[in-house]
Amino acid sequence: MHPSEGIRGTKSKALEGKRIVLGITGSIAAVECFELARELMRHGAQVHAVLSEGAAKLVTPWAMEFATGNPVTEVIDGRVQHVSLLGDVPDRADLLLIAPCTANTISKMACGIDDTPVTTMATIALGSKVPVMVAPAMHLTMYQNPFVRRNLEALRQEGVELIGPRVEGRKAKVAGTEEIVSRVIRRIGRQDWCGQRVLVIGGSSEEPVDEMRVLTNRGTGETGVLLAQAAFHRGADVELWMGRCLVPIPAHLDVKRFSTVEELMDMAGGADHDLVVVPAALGDYAPERAKGKIPSGRKELVLRLRPLPKVLAELRPRAKLLVGFKAEHGVAERELVSRAKSRLDSVPLDMIVANDLKDVGPKGTKAVLLDREGGVSRFQGSKAELADRVLDEANRLRGKI
Repeated sequence: MHPSEGIRGTKSKALEGKRIVLGITGSIAAVECFELARELMRHGAQVHAVLSEGAAKLVTPWAMEFATGNPVTEVIDGRVQHVSLLGDVPDRADLLLIAPCTANTISKMACGIDDTPVTTMATIALGSKVPVMVAPAMHLTMYQNPFVRRNLEALRQEGVELIGPRVEGRKAKVAGTEEIVSRVIRRIGRQDWCGQRVLVIGGSSEEPVDEMRVLTNRGTGETGVLLAQAAFHRGADVELWMGRCLVPIPAHLDVKRFSTVEELMDMAGGADHDLVVVPAALGDYAPERAKGKIPSGRKELVLRLRPLPKVLAELRPRAKLLVGFKAEHGVAERELVSRAKSRLDSVPLDMIVANDLKDVGPKGTKAVLLDREGGVSRFQGSKAELADRVLDEANRLRGKI
């Protein structure tokens, strides 16, 4: 077994059974392709690297063969790799991904020129209707060249999906590995939420005590991010409304921020989605806000708390499917289920995910899922796996609307 097999599928099975041709062109960003190939493999993909002459000066074929475990194409020879990988054959690859893609390669693709192994792969992929994705990388003035822009638009009109670039200073940099992989999964993954509008509300609310202090909780926002990412991977049009958050938010997600529950209530009036999932840890009470900063050094400080409105009730008429979360601590499972069912019925929700915080940790979580039809199921695994499980169950319920 090739050493690369040890990493395959270690992050997810989203690309299991998928074959990706990774075209690499002569941008200095080519040095990032070793990690890009490995990250695609961590989600289950088989990767076949194809190098232009310029790319081979920056990334050695041996390095890419070690990264992928597959032979590397530097020249189209008697094996007719372009046909065997991307032609009209039964076992052809599922995707041609060109990352990084130079201005030169973009313009050649748009004009049907195939004088490098990468452009030859592009010519046959476009002709055989294999999905093509391109991650441009160049100096900003090259990206702003009107002919390059026209060629990019020509590719887009023919169904080529453009990823990035990231404009920083005077450079149009190749998109980050995380964004490229996420968009690949979205393009050739499950797609069972394709065309559906999904709203995820995550993070923690922060209720001001004064101009310096807030009341909040220990929520990290991780579950909300993972749910939004999972819905994005599965083809949904995703919005993420995020409160206080302690984990990175992928740059490709559409994010709106809130701080207080009342700010979120104002936002909720604009919700109109096929699915709304609310793992957010929202406060039940808020203090009367003091002016300025309360002086330190007091022997005692008394806060008067007022109840806050319930966001789920506001969202109920605005969502075709509404999924809530219920967190408890140190209760028996029977009591956890009872409290979750009470919340499910009172809103009412289509589904609720309940867990005991003592069962939530960095290595995994346990949860009980209850739905409007009386179904009760149990989950144990990673938070990413829980996100997919929630979408699976919501998809099942969606089929019964």
